[in-house]
Amino acid sequence: MFFVYVLVSKVDLSTYVGFTSNLEARLKRHNAGETKSLKSKIPVVIAYYEAYRTQEMAIAREQELKKNRSAKERLFNRIFPNGPFV
Repeated sequence: MFFVYVLVSKVDLSTYVGFTSNLEARLKRHNAGETKSLKSKIPVVIAYYEAYRTQEMAIAREQELKKNRSAKERLFNRIFPNGPFV
């Protein structure tokens, strides 16, 4: 199983989209400061995730959310109706 996830920073409410095969371990690595772009934003929490059967499907969805502004806006409007939360 592979996951596409949305993180929210408890510092500034910024969001991050990624994919992984192990959500728990990946969250621990993010909060340990192992992701350069999130280092100044930790701690982060998982706000949302989607499960996929294949890595290819998860990567395609992650890329869609990162490259297609309207796809990301549709998802974020659904999961954050009043803006990101912590």
